[in-house]
Amino acid sequence: MTASQKIHELIYQVKVNNTIPDGVDISITNDQSDKTIDMVSNLENSIIFGVILVVGVLLFFLGVRNSLFVGIAIPMSMLMSFLILDSMDITLNTMVLFSLVLALGMLVDNGIVVVENVQRLMEEGVDSFTAARKGVGEIAWPIIASTATTVAAFLPLAFWPGIMGEFMQYLPLTLIIVLSSSLFVALVVNPVMVAMWMKIGKPTPNKRKTLIWTTAFMILGLLLIPVSAGWSNIFITCGVLTVTTVYLLNPWADKFMNGFLVKLELSYEKLIHYVLDKRRPLWFFLGTIGLFFFSFIILGVFTPKVLFFPENQPNYVNIFIQHPIGTDIKVTNKTTLEVERILTEEILPEYLGDTVGIPKKEWIIQSVIAQVGDGTSDPAQGPVMGNTPHKARITVNFAEFKYRGKHNTSVIMEKISEGLKGKFTAEVQVSVDKNNEGPPTAPPVNIEVSGDVDYNQLIAEAENIRLFLDRKNVQGVEKLKLDVETGKPELPIIIDREKARLFNTSTGQIANAIRTALFGSDISTYKLGDETYDIAVRFNNEDRYDIDALLNQRLIFRNNQGKILRIPIRSMILEPVPTNTYSAVVHKDLTPVVTIYSNVTEGSNPNEVVAELKELVADYEAENEITKGVKINFTGEQEEQAKEMAFLSKALLIAMFLVLLIIVAQFNAFTSPVVIMFATLFSFIGVLLGEVIFQMDFVIIMTMIGIISLAGVVVNNAIVLIDYTNLLRQRKRAELSLTEYELLPMDEVIKATVEAGKTRLRPVLLTAITTVLGLIPLATGFNIDFFTLYTDYNPNIFIGGDNTMFFGPMSWTIIFGLTFATFLTLVITPSMYLVFYKFKLWIYKTFNMKMRTDI
Repeated sequence: MTASQKIHELIYQVKVNNTIPDGVDISITNDQSDKTIDMVSNLENSIIFGVILVVGVLLFFLGVRNSLFVGIAIPMSMLMSFLILDSMDITLNTMVLFSLVLALGMLVDNGIVVVENVQRLMEEGVDSFTAARKGVGEIAWPIIASTATTVAAFLPLAFWPGIMGEFMQYLPLTLIIVLSSSLFVALVVNPVMVAMWMKIGKPTPNKRKTLIWTTAFMILGLLLIPVSAGWSNIFITCGVLTVTTVYLLNPWADKFMNGFLVKLELSYEKLIHYVLDKRRPLWFFLGTIGLFFFSFIILGVFTPKVLFFPENQPNYVNIFIQHPIGTDIKVTNKTTLEVERILTEEILPEYLGDTVGIPKKEWIIQSVIAQVGDGTSDPAQGPVMGNTPHKARITVNFAEFKYRGKHNTSVIMEKISEGLKGKFTAEVQVSVDKNNEGPPTAPPVNIEVSGDVDYNQLIAEAENIRLFLDRKNVQGVEKLKLDVETGKPELPIIIDREKARLFNTSTGQIANAIRTALFGSDISTYKLGDETYDIAVRFNNEDRYDIDALLNQRLIFRNNQGKILRIPIRSMILEPVPTNTYSAVVHKDLTPVVTIYSNVTEGSNPNEVVAELKELVADYEAENEITKGVKINFTGEQEEQAKEMAFLSKALLIAMFLVLLIIVAQFNAFTSPVVIMFATLFSFIGVLLGEVIFQMDFVIIMTMIGIISLAGVVVNNAIVLIDYTNLLRQRKRAELSLTEYELLPMDEVIKATVEAGKTRLRPVLLTAITTVLGLIPLATGFNIDFFTLYTDYNPNIFIGGDNTMFFGPMSWTIIFGLTFATFLTLVITPSMYLVFYKFKLWIYKTFNMKMRTDI
């Protein structure tokens, strides 16, 4: 972005200073920095939108004053995180910004639990400072443990290897830093603020003070209109919010807390009494296990499409044109001009139509750029050395997502691909590719033919496989190509060493003479003012392309008798015979390899295409005799996909193990950790059912990260709920003066379970709702530009975008899982708690042992 900005400034200065003549027009094309700026801006606005939603929910659950105590955790935690990230030299990139969006709902969880607990104690008659100390003391270790479990879930991702790890590691690092900062704010900052300023009871509005503040904000806002529209609108908004909060939001929040929430708690109390009655806890537990297995069965029946990375709408499309090696650049240029004509006259006329009166940035097609020769190779072929006059590339650059309106660039790309099919002879290869989000990966179709055999045999075998697959015309395969170009013309100059020795010359002298004729040799320099120019000598253009002129040139040298000889090069070489060869020799782990590769057409699923190709390759091996020593392997994106899936599965297991260790250390018991781990496992039901019901793609990278994130988030509420249940049981034991071998009556255990659920209903709902709402803007793709809204009165609202396509699958995974996990925490977790408690009693009774317990 910095480079782009400097280039724009430089061009502006050039125009202002008239450095370039008036007849020369300068236009900037294919500037991808705009896309990056747009992505960053959208993520920033998603954070702002998420903060508004989260604080809005806090307001109704906790009241205006108390919601501010929790809401302060958002800016303070983020500011602390920025300081730490800056000290680690981590830039503010899109992954960091998305991590802040993801953490938005989670970083208020600890503050919610602290403020809600202190508020409850103050409502019971405890003074503010005592309530702050006691309230934090009751839940300090539970929220430390719950934060530690979330951090532990993301910790394995910080050690992600490879290019993918380089790209994704900012996610776990940022989340770990933000969540740790929020824990510090919840345990240190929030208690101080609550003790000093929290008030209980219905607030009495001070109308005089409200009007003074409102008037002050309004006047200041109006005075700032000529200076800054942005600051003016901010102060006016503050004035409106001041009067709105006192006369509308406070009464509404009071009615919601003392009306709806009270009724909700009573309804929940009745529900939990019903669930925990008699043998129902066991049936609910078994029913959840059945639903868990059912979700896997239904996932198998209605299997979603599996993708390695999210599919994006292209920001630009590359059209690669390739002639046989040795084709003159003029021929390549002629083909390129024809492709341009087809694009502009046959395929894209409706998109390149009348643009009068439409701003340049809103043109759906921003530019069509053609390049012939060097720098036009397909990146999928790897680095290409030397000149490439037989290749060309045309880039079609699209507008930013928010300006595309009804147009879908994936559809345009498909039209381009279909429109260019069958337009040229078989020797001209034309392929269409788009930009891909995320780190670079190999093509989706990548078949490696390898073996310690002659390279010509390897190429022949690969070519046979390519032709076999081509004839099958697999749906979704764009164009199968070899990464080694064949048919490269070559004219070997073989020196007759006997004759060269007879004339007392060397192979080096002959080779240098031919090279000088073709490419030239520096013989001197020419100085003009302060500039120095090299003087090179070589054959003129006509003779350089004349084989007879090259070979008939005389080699001038002095023999060992001092006599100057002028011997034609042709007399010292064998008669040259033109041949064809390959462009390069590729090795992988010291083994020669030729790769057959292809992109898949827009809308096709790479996994399904590769699965069909694997079956066809197996048929080929069965029908044909493969050269001995040759192996055929599917690699590329499929190999990378398998590696990343293996790592993420391992990371999930490690995360679950670390979470279990922390829970065991927290509870120092067996049943509580088992209940919490079951709750974490059952939360996957929501993910699986959500994927099936809404028919969403299973994106391996993003969905798996979402599942790992979910594992860390779900345990938080379960830990706080079970810890409070244990605390109530301990208090009841102390009240009844029970010894360590005396058990609490079962009805008291059920009472404690019900009371804990009722008490923790608000924080459980609140933490789940805030986390979900924090992700909603990114998941739904609802974009609103708050900066332009305040400066230009234009919110630039649009739905979708690159961020949503990329991060949406992860967001929806967490939303589905956490929504179901909230039901689990409030209904199934108490059931499991009671089931496992009774099971423990049964084991001790069966083996006739005394049960030693403090709860």
